[in-house]
Amino acid sequence: MIIGVPRETYPGERRVAVVPAVVSQLAKIGAEVLIEKDAGRRAGFADATYQEQGASVAADRAEVFAKADLVTQVRGLGANPEVGRQDLGLLRPGQVVIGFLDPLGTPDAARGLAEKGATAFALELLPRISRAQSMDALSAMATVAGYQAVLRAASAVNKMFPLMMTAAGTITPAKVLIVGAGVAGLQAIATAHRLGGVVQAYDVRPAVKEQVESLGAKFVELELETSGAEAASGYAQAMDEDFYRRQREMMAKVVAECDVVITTAAIPGKKAPVLITGDMVRNMRPGSVVFDLAAEGGGNCELTQPGETIDVDGVSVVGPVNLPSSIPADASQMYARNITAFLKNLINDGQVAINTEDQIIRETLLTYKGEVVNARVREALGMPRGAGSPAERSTA
Repeated sequence: MIIGVPRETYPGERRVAVVPAVVSQLAKIGAEVLIEKDAGRRAGFADATYQEQGASVAADRAEVFAKADLVTQVRGLGANPEVGRQDLGLLRPGQVVIGFLDPLGTPDAARGLAEKGATAFALELLPRISRAQSMDALSAMATVAGYQAVLRAASAVNKMFPLMMTAAGTITPAKVLIVGAGVAGLQAIATAHRLGGVVQAYDVRPAVKEQVESLGAKFVELELETSGAEAASGYAQAMDEDFYRRQREMMAKVVAECDVVITTAAIPGKKAPVLITGDMVRNMRPGSVVFDLAAEGGGNCELTQPGETIDVDGVSVVGPVNLPSSIPADASQMYARNITAFLKNLINDGQVAINTEDQIIRETLLTYKGEVVNARVREALGMPRGAGSPAERSTA
């Protein structure tokens, strides 16, 4: 079993799917690692370090795909929709592909993988069950994004986060609002609190109040009906527009009082809900910051421009993209551990075992034997739910 690790080609991507530290762990399950030359360089991992751990280095991308039984990437086709399409010509029938594939956001990419006969696993489809926690790459990257969001917002706002008693007088702490208490939001709360900010947080799920308060933040409670805000999968679920309208009305006063607002609300496969209006931004104090972690999904702020920082009457609206890539060493280590845990569950006696009785394998399996087999993705493509493949029969 050869695991191929190509260099990431998504613009600006600095992470790598496998780091030297996990090569020996993969060897224990009967796998050799073949990494494309300089694939880890942008994350701080030299080819020589991989070789010291037992990996081989391929001269180019074509060699990786030609020799590998299984290819793992951070951003595969779908999550890398333009440049990633070039890899289709390198794939062969039966070859296994694992990574972020954005199957619900760009489901058409799954057709290309199926047409090539690839067996593709999308990490975004991982079920939120206890056994899958060590494989949860989405949560790992959200942790990085939540941490980095606070650091960048702290650099952009025109005041300091902590309370300071100085000879020049008292400096009051910054007021920080975190919208969304998922993994990214909770990490943002913890980081902002450690920096000394006065932190508030809001989430449509009242059940997260205890988690928010345990991290030192005040939970903002709005008088809204929130039943149905969380899907059975554990992810947030879209609400109707009337709900979001009333939510925005109630949040306006809270937002106006804050120096920093960090939004994290994302719905898998759907446009991010607009929670912060232009009027709310204009009512903030000049020098304040709105940092929109949902920018890639359309943004929680209606003024957000992905990849840009704009000035709105003195308020900075920041729309970061691919934030985990900005801390590539640690983000790559976390991702590599997730991948390793996934592979340990997938590989048996040195071979990939497509056991669709296993919920993790069944739900992440995107394409198999020339078909798109995941029920949610088939629905997004307007395809009939039953595909006739072993994987689909097990989900029926």
